[in-house]
Amino acid sequence: MLNKNKYPGSVNTHSGGRSRILGLAKFLAGMLFSAWLLIPAQATAYSLTLAWNASPSPDIAGYQVYYGTASGNYTNSLTVGNVTTATVSGLAAGVTYYFAVSATTAIGLASTLSNPASYSEAVLAAQMQIQALSGGQIRLNGTGTAGQTYNIQASQDLQTWTVVGTVTADASGSLTFTDANAANFPQRFYRTQN
Repeated sequence: MLNKNKYPGSVNTHSGGRSRILGLAKFLAGMLFSAWLLIPAQATAYSLTLAWNASPSPDIAGYQVYYGTASGNYTNSLTVGNVTTATVSGLAAGVTYYFAVSATTAIGLASTLSNPASYSEAVLAAQMQIQALSGGQIRLNGTGTAGQTYNIQASQDLQTWTVVGTVTADASGSLTFTDANAANFPQRFYRTQN
């Protein structure tokens, strides 16, 4: 898994004193800078296809797939026919799910559960575009995982990062954050954190 903090979306807003910041902000007002993170955004919910080995018993009529967020504590189940794959839908990114399968007979007898398997779809970093506004403000526009809350972090040296705000992506995955304090710093870099 990629470390999202290793590939921060960053921009240096200027390289001088306060008057240089305001001059640069006026020059750049309306221009759009791109600071793309290396990971694309994804939808909140996803589907996962599971596969298993068939039972050697001739009495098997189908399989029951169990899943939940704790190993051995399966809060959901899915009945499938005499097949060795199943697709589970509506899973949430950022949550680890545990899966187990049992074989069933035509009269409803079930085997013991298989060994559990687990899977987690990562919540991916937001893709951001950075826009200079009048007065030295910086606006971050972008997309991320719908419903995911992101910390917006800023740094002057790419070493020490401070959370300067939070933003939650709307149902379409869009997010916007304005840094009204950007003009108070000689340089500022940005990144998002899940």
